[in-house]
Order: sequence, then structure tokens, then C-alpha cells
Amino acid sequence: MGFGFSDLDALDLGRGNVIEVDSDVSVDTACEYLFRNRALCLAVRHPEQRMSTFSGLFDSADVNAFLTLAATSHRLNKDDIDTDERAFQILEAAKSGKVPVKLYLSEKNPLVILPSNATVLSLLELFSRGTHRAIIGDFKGDVTMVSDMDLLEWLVNHAPKIASLVSALEQPLSALGIGSRNVVSCLSTELVLDAMKVMSEQGLSTVAVVDDETGNLLSAISVTDIARLVAPSQSKDILSIPLGMFVAIIKAPDGSQDGADRYPAFSVTPTATLSHVIQKLLATNSHRVFLASDPLDPGSPMGGYLRGVVSVVDVLSIFARLCGVPEVDPTRMQRQRRASSSSTSSSRSRSSSRIGRRGSIRPIIKSVSGLDRL
Repeated sequence: MGFGFSDLDALDLGRGNVIEVDSDVSVDTACEYLFRNRALCLAVRHPEQRMSTFSGLFDSADVNAFLTLAATSHRLNKDDIDTDERAFQILEAAKSGKVPVKLYLSEKNPLVILPSNATVLSLLELFSRGTHRAIIGDFKGDVTMVSDMDLLEWLVNHAPKIASLVSALEQPLSALGIGSRNVVSCLSTELVLDAMKVMSEQGLSTVAVVDDETGNLLSAISVTDIARLVAPSQSKDILSIPLGMFVAIIKAPDGSQDGADRYPAFSVTPTATLSHVIQKLLATNSHRVFLASDPLDPGSPMGGYLRGVVSVVDVLSIFARLCGVPEVDPTRMQRQRRASSSSTSSSRSRSSSRIGRRGSIRPIIKSVSGLDRL
């Protein structure tokens, strides 16, 4: 089938040249590149391999994982470190005052490189199985990066030309049977550091924030929020802010007009159509939206009781099946991310999402050189 997607060049979906960084630069320098360029991720290249391929990616999930280790390293004992090779390497590097970014190549969002003749269909095959980004090019000229969000936006713009895709867009979520009821959430009274640890250990880019008493969905925070607000902070105090207050900080730049909250909501109801879900994903620039019942209070800025979650991968899996892509499994990469996270954090696992109100990072990113003394 394919709807002609196999005849369309994936390069056309690219968002400009790939932002590179040498593998030997420090993590804090890589973070500065990430913020300065407002990039989704950086492509890491060994300095002696300028004319060859990249060795990995560095993104906001890695920033979150790095900060989480920095904040909790004082809890590690010798046995913990001996059984976690990467943590050992990072802590050893910290003693010299510099943790190179090559120690933080993204395991949750691994590097995928497609040839310059890759097609839109090959992107759909890749992203519907859980990969979030791909570099396209043959390294003889410019290379570009395409994300699953780029593909989703492209598909929405082209779907009206294809009857079966239009039909799917008009279907409610309840009829499509996508999404998961297994939702990871944090209470609004838990701390920023709690949420950081949850996302790092569970391999998540976003976590729901729910009301302590009602369980209603209040908002969501992401690793991008952590990279944007926590990493540049000059005080460790931000780690001890309750999530309810942190959400207010995230919302502040959006403000309100005529009393209406302009911060984008991250929830939909099960009766929402696929088209509405896609528009919500694109508007919030989030990889997932949460399913919630209709709020009892019509003025609620978010939703009612948390019922599930729908991701970009879930949506792309529908398009992939309609295009005849075989063996579509939207949960495969998620299982890999969680396995990767659990393998590096099993010795530091938590009995609950609460990890205490201690933990210190001296002005957050700059504390790298002090990891061994935290």
C-alpha cells in the first residue's frame, strides 16, 4: 500500500543542518550548546573522525539523567558504584573536574542514521516502532535531522488527500484502541527532584502531575522543562520545589489574557478524535497527552481523573498499519528505554517516587566537578 510514501524523499522533512559537538567536550558545555541553539538534541562526533559518522546523540533526557545522578550521588555506596559501570566512569571523570559528553550518549534515544535516499515510508517504519529522531545523509555533503514530530506534522498536512487516513482522523480514541492505561505520575506535593528521578529511571520524557487528594490531572512536566529551567539554575533550591509550584513557574512565561490560561493543556478525553489528539500533541510539542475524564469543575485548567496516556508513537502506529508497514510495535522502544534505565539504576532503585528532601547540586550544571564529593 504505502500511499506513495515510498516515492517521497525523507530529506524534504529535515529541519536544517545537524548541530554537532565533539565527544570530549564537557557535559556542561554540551548543555550550553543545547540551550543556545534551542536544539532537540546534539549529534556527538569523535574529534578524530570528522569525515565519518556520529557516535551518538545528547538530548534533554540525558541532561535530566546527568542532573539526577549529580543530585543523588551522595546516596551511592561503593557496591552501587562497582555494579554500575557508567556511574563509576562518570564519578571518576568528575574527580578530574570534567565529565565528557561521550559518557552520556543517549541510551534512551539511540542514534539512527538513514541514507540520503531514505523515504517518508522508511521514516514511518522507524518512528512507529518508537524511535524519536533520525539523521539523514551520506556524510559527503550536508546531513539533516528529522523527528517523529516532523513526520506527524507532515502526515497531518497530507492526510486530507487520502480517504482512509481522513477516516482514521475522524475516529474517537475509544474506537481506535490506542494508548496505555499504565501511566506514571507524581503528586503535586512531591519535589522536582522526585520527578527527575522518576523520568530518569522509567525512561520517560514526560510525567503527569496529579492532585494529592483527588488524583485529578493537574499538569505535566518534561525533561525539556528540566533542561530549560533546572539546568541553568544557580541554586540547588529549585530541586526542592513542590511540583505544583514548579508547574506554576513553567506556566509563568505564557501568562494569561482576560483571565484565560494560555498555557497549553496536556489532556484529552477518551471521546476526542484522533485529529484532535494530533493537534494537541503538535500544539504542546509533547510526545504524549494524557487521557482524563471530564473535570467536575468546568473551569479546571487541565482534566479530571487520570485514565491513560497516548503518545506520538501510538498515533504513528495507526498510520503505519494503514500504510501496510509490517510488525508495528509502538511499545518496543519504550521497553528498551526502561530496560536501559533500570540497568543503570537498579542498584539505586526507589521504593516509591519519594526520594527525600535532601540531595544537593552546587549551582546545578557547574557542580559536575564536585560529583565525587556530593
